[in-house]
Amino acid sequence: MQSTLHPTLIQNLWPRTSRRVQMAQVVMGSLLVALAAQVTIPLPFSPVPITGQTFAVLLVAALLGGRGGAAALLLYLTEGALGLPVFAGGLGGPAVLLGPTAGYLYGFVVAAFVVGRLCERGWDRRLLTAAAAMLLGNAIIYGFGLPWLAAFVGAENALSLGLLPFIPGDILKLALAALSLPLGWKLLAKTR
Repeated sequence: MQSTLHPTLIQNLWPRTSRRVQMAQVVMGSLLVALAAQVTIPLPFSPVPITGQTFAVLLVAALLGGRGGAAALLLYLTEGALGLPVFAGGLGGPAVLLGPTAGYLYGFVVAAFVVGRLCERGWDRRLLTAAAAMLLGNAIIYGFGLPWLAAFVGAENALSLGLLPFIPGDILKLALAALSLPLGWKLLAKTR
C-alpha cells in the first residue's frame, strides 16, 4: 500500500516552484552541507572527525524531500570530487571519496533520500516521528560508514573509532533537527 506524499516544509513555503527554484534549492542544500562540514573537530585517535554534516544532511533531506535531498547530496559529492574544499576540514578531491570516511559520505545520499521520503509522508510534523526519521537516517549513514572504515582500521576498531565517540553529538544533532521540523510547521501554520 502506497502512502500519499505531502509537500515538505520548503514546498509549503514555495508551493509553485519552477525548475530553476528547485535547482537553486538543491544547490543551497549542498552548500549548507559543505558549510556544516567546515565545523570540524578532529579526533587525534580517529580518522573520522566530528562535524556538523549529519545535522545538515538530515535537515536538507527533511526540507527538500527524498529526491531533492538526494540530489543535493549527490551535488555535494560531485563538488568534492571536482576538488572543491567542501568536505570536512576544507578537503576536496577524489582521494577523499576513496579514503576512510568515504562510506559516511556515500551514506549521506541514501539517508537523505530515505529521510526526505519519510518527511514527505508526514513524519516531520510530530516530534517522535521526526526523531525516528532522523535516527533512521543516522543508522543508514553508519551502515555505510562503518564497514568502509573497517577496511582501513580493521573490523575490531571500527566501532571505537567510527561510532562510539560520535553518539553524544549525534543525539544532540538528531534532537535539534527533530525539534526544528515540528516547530517550523507550527510557525508556518501561524503565518497562514
